Amino acid sequence: MTGLVVVSHSRALADAAVALAVEMVQGKDLTLAVAAGLDADTFGTDAVAIAEAIATADRGDGVVVLMDLGSAVLSADLALDLLEDPDQRDRVVLCPAPLVEGLVAAAVAAANGADRTEVAAEAVAGLAGKESQLGTSTLMEHEVPEPGIPDATATFTVTNPHGLHARPAARLVTEARESGAAVQIRNRTTNSAWVPASSLSRVATLGAHQNHELDVRASGPQARPAIDRILALAARAFDEDTAPAPAPPSPGPGTQPASPGIGTGPAWLPRQSTPDLPDVPSLGADRERQRLDQALNAVRAEIHHLRSTTPTAEAGIFDAHLLLLDDADLLDDARGRIADDTAAPQAWSAATARVADEFAALDDSYLQARAADVRAVADQVLRALIGATATPPTGTGVLIAPDLTPAEAAALDPATVNGIVLAAGSPTAHGAILARAKGIPAVVGVGPAALDVAPGTTVALDGRTGEVVFDPGPEVLADFRKRATDQTAQRRRALSTAARPATTPSGVTIRVGANLGSTADAQAAAANGADHAGLVRTEFLFLNRPSAPDVDEQEATYRAIAQALDGRRITLRTLDVGGDKPLPYIPTPPEQNPFLGRRGIRHSLANPTLLSDQLTAMVRTARDTPVSVMFPMISTLTELTAARTALDEAIARTGIGRPAGLEVGIMIEVPAAALKASTFAAHIDFASIGTNDLTQYAMAAERGNPSVATLSDALDPGVLRLIAATCQAAGNKFTVAVCGELAADEAAVPLLIALGVRELSVSPPSIPGVKEAVRSAPASNPDVLDLPDADAVRAALLQ
Repeated sequence: MTGLVVVSHSRALADAAVALAVEMVQGKDLTLAVAAGLDADTFGTDAVAIAEAIATADRGDGVVVLMDLGSAVLSADLALDLLEDPDQRDRVVLCPAPLVEGLVAAAVAAANGADRTEVAAEAVAGLAGKESQLGTSTLMEHEVPEPGIPDATATFTVTNPHGLHARPAARLVTEARESGAAVQIRNRTTNSAWVPASSLSRVATLGAHQNHELDVRASGPQARPAIDRILALAARAFDEDTAPAPAPPSPGPGTQPASPGIGTGPAWLPRQSTPDLPDVPSLGADRERQRLDQALNAVRAEIHHLRSTTPTAEAGIFDAHLLLLDDADLLDDARGRIADDTAAPQAWSAATARVADEFAALDDSYLQARAADVRAVADQVLRALIGATATPPTGTGVLIAPDLTPAEAAALDPATVNGIVLAAGSPTAHGAILARAKGIPAVVGVGPAALDVAPGTTVALDGRTGEVVFDPGPEVLADFRKRATDQTAQRRRALSTAARPATTPSGVTIRVGANLGSTADAQAAAANGADHAGLVRTEFLFLNRPSAPDVDEQEATYRAIAQALDGRRITLRTLDVGGDKPLPYIPTPPEQNPFLGRRGIRHSLANPTLLSDQLTAMVRTARDTPVSVMFPMISTLTELTAARTALDEAIARTGIGRPAGLEVGIMIEVPAAALKASTFAAHIDFASIGTNDLTQYAMAAERGNPSVATLSDALDPGVLRLIAATCQAAGNKFTVAVCGELAADEAAVPLLIALGVRELSVSPPSIPGVKEAVRSAPASNPDVLDLPDADAVRAALLQ
């Protein structure tokens, strides 16, 4: 098989182009390697990386290399000189085809067994259709000229309940594009004009309702097979499930509780307002077309990511969005305007407005609603074009969205947002953590059906159990509202006793602390009755700034947190950066998997000056308030010994001796550390289990990745066994705390106590409820460690 190599200045651009090409080969084998960017974020090309990619892609039949522009060509040429095998150099073709169109054509050819010469020829020919259309004087005409006598014709009846809307239209367009014939279609019932069947926007604007008759014609050697395949597709209702859907959609199997509380209210789906068009002249047709292509590729990559996290049966809507971004009718319109000296943002806006207006003018309400889809995708590309950031979601009631970024979650107002329902997402994603911090009930992983809920539909959710009901009946809604009233009363009672110690009925006192990321968090923790600060995420001092804070600034901040807590103990975690939290002023080499790379204590030990300054500030603070120093991401005793040596050196530098209240501990986030916790016993006063990362590593499921969100559940028996192993190793040698999100799960609190956990650290609003859960913890808990999965554990705990 001929191999393909993609060379680009941009990693994101290359990944997006590859994703598009892979979509076109429908699961067939394809050998493809990428050499793009100097790293994930830095533009550039590297001849050595290209040579390595060629070697990877060459399976003996040769390699076709596709490049974007400029130095990519020079780097690719140099890469040939770096190949040691002259026979391998002879098998490489540097192809002058445009990257995106060429790669799509080349992928299809290679996947179907073409040799390298044919693959390169197909790639170059990928531009022919565009050149032909841009060179005509009828570029902006909407009707298709008569092609002469077609080679095949047929008529079929639309059986889909909503007619030929976006999803079935997308299937028709895909079939027509892959047929190898020139296919056109018209609505016989309405006597519409003929339109190209390869254009999603032109097909959808036929206004084809259920039971309308459509004529289809094709020209070329493949005309008859093309018509037959389209007729077969129509007979299958374009692979759409035509069974009537229930009025209220049901939550999917991946539904998970994410933030406790009851939420009821009207559904609102945030839609970004259209960004203002900049009043600037064109920079020239070539430059403006390049800007548009870059924006389209960026948005295409975003949609591909969302599609990859959606079950196959529900992914058709995203296929329609992708086809819209590649629609010849729409793109030719926009590029034609660019050729007439219009800037790319204005050209794109005008072209998409024309398509959206055509949808809106149709007499079918379902098709009229598709105008909103066009405008949403159009706005997404427009923002990418002008570099505009999306505005925070605002609304009243229950927010329904595909997912929620931390920035979007941070902007939500608990006074107006009664609840959150996410189609994707994970309970341990940062957006969900922020929702809990704000006290907004949330359920995640409900599935894409949630996005079909009409705005204004009543929604009821329970963020503790994961229940979601769309359009509930009066009795169901009354039950949710009663639960909300009961929980409000319960929270008031809990808040009234929050300052008191939390002791179980059997006499075990559990310290309940707060997870903090600012002085304001510390004030909220004090108001909610925190016994101490169980986790101060010190990285908030180091992120989003051009240089690190000095010792004095760090000490002043730590003292302010201690003061807000009236001198209670504060647990200061040393920097937990790396992975998904890089520091811009500490360059780090690119890593293929940063979450398994230099992060936490590994990053600090590799940057001793940074660690030294931080420990010095902590020791100074400990002169006047109880301080616990906590080292994150400990995996080995060697790491802990090195960290303690650095702490001893900081103590010596202050010249005041070891502060009386200074304690030392570690975070248990790595499964190996949990299983050998006894190894650390002689060197620590406490261990705090970070269940978010412990779950991520134990389940091999990145907690921010919605496609594996159902695996990232801290109640999995395997994770619980790691917690039990840590507690067993601790005995009376050191205290075990939990500072991950599992600590805030009131249903799980009795289980954690039974396992041996003696401290819990949660977000400030969760403190009163967790203390009440401690006070009401039963003397015995169900034996859940042998249950099969997290769902079974949760069901047992909720009984």
